[in-house]
Amino acid sequence: MRRLLTVFRTHPFLSAGLTLALAATLFFAVRAAMFAVYWADPAHRDQPIQGWMTPRYVAMSWDLPPEVLREALGPAMPEPGERRTLAEIAADTGIPLPR
Repeated sequence: MRRLLTVFRTHPFLSAGLTLALAATLFFAVRAAMFAVYWADPAHRDQPIQGWMTPRYVAMSWDLPPEVLREALGPAMPEPGERRTLAEIAADTGIPLPR
């Protein structure tokens, strides 16, 4: 323990960098585990399509390739990084969602 404190005192920037790298690794490991647990649950796969869902959620839930979804939505397909729900897309295009 004493040796570890000595390293932290003699190399503060390297120690801070190591601490930040370990924190980032832990964050992304927990995040990956949470995604794995969420999508492993059968209740989150093949859900009926609803207005609150985003195209990406539908693609992940139904295991659709992006090309199929892009073809189905056509020009209404949101740009990458744009988070629009199916209800918003339907309202913009004037096509009602089935209830």
